[in-house]
Parts: sequence; C-alpha cells; structure tokens
Amino acid sequence: MSPIAAADIQALIRDVPDFPKPGILFKDITPLLENVAGFRSAVTILATRVQPHRPTALVAIESRGFILGAPLALHMGLPLIIVRKPGKLPRATESVSYQLEYGTDSLHVHADAIQLGGRYAIVDDVLATGGTAAAVASLVERLGGTLACHAFLIELGFLDGRSRLGASPVESLVTYN
Repeated sequence: MSPIAAADIQALIRDVPDFPKPGILFKDITPLLENVAGFRSAVTILATRVQPHRPTALVAIESRGFILGAPLALHMGLPLIIVRKPGKLPRATESVSYQLEYGTDSLHVHADAIQLGGRYAIVDDVLATGGTAAAVASLVERLGGTLACHAFLIELGFLDGRSRLGASPVESLVTYN
C-alpha cells in the first residue's frame, strides 16, 4: 500500500449536508478511516508535524479524538491520556467546565494522569470554535503540564477556533476556510 499525500487526504473526507441539523455541513471522516493507506498516511503526517513540539504524552478528547489519538500515540511511542465526559473514568478525576452554545459541559481526566512539567499535545478530530480544546488546555496547565501543541485532523478555519487556543502551536492536517 503506497502512502497518500496530505493534499489527497482531503478527498477522503465526505461532506454531509444538514447533519446533525439543517444548515450544518458535516465533515465525515469515516471514508478516511475505511481507507487503510489514507488513515495510515494521516497518522504518519500528523506525527511528523507534532514531533518537533517534543510532547512527552498525547491527550485525546472524547470521543473521536480517541480514533486519531490512539494510533498517533502508538506511532510516536508516547503515552495516551484520555479526557472523557463525566462518570466515564474509574479513578479520581480532575475536571474542567466550559461553555457550549446553549449551556455548559465538563470534561474529566484521571487526577494522576498529567505530570508536573510534562509536555502534552492535545489531539482531536476537528477544531471548530475551539471551546473544547481550550478547556482541555486549561485543565492540562492547571494540573502542572506544559502545552506542547494542539493537533487536529480537520480545522474549520472559518470558525476561527485557533484564536481561542492562545500561543500554543496548532497543527491541522486539512483546513477548510
């Protein structure tokens, strides 16, 4: 199986109009996940972009961030820390609350997962408005970690989520403006 170039990965992301509600153009990554060469290339290219930021671990955000975070962590030889919704982690957790369009939500990480002085790359499938990624970044920093970078498969540039992530480097494989 020959690798697929970064420019060709976008062709494996399908537009689904009016999902999950009218007026939304959803970026469906399942065709990419179904294409072994494409998925492998996406992980390899993203690893190449994240590596210069020297993370000591990856932090993947529930739930689609796990799809990208797990193979990326294996490829890079790094630990994977998962951030989940309330009630999903079995040990003591630390949490962060953040604003949604209508209300608030929270995310949790095991209290002992973030190490003082560790360098963390936050991984998710899509950077949209940046609220979730910014919340996770604040949680990592509050627990004594250093933010190495953010890594996304897709960035919806027209929503300007990058501006909510401060000075942290942002690595996105495919950007829609």
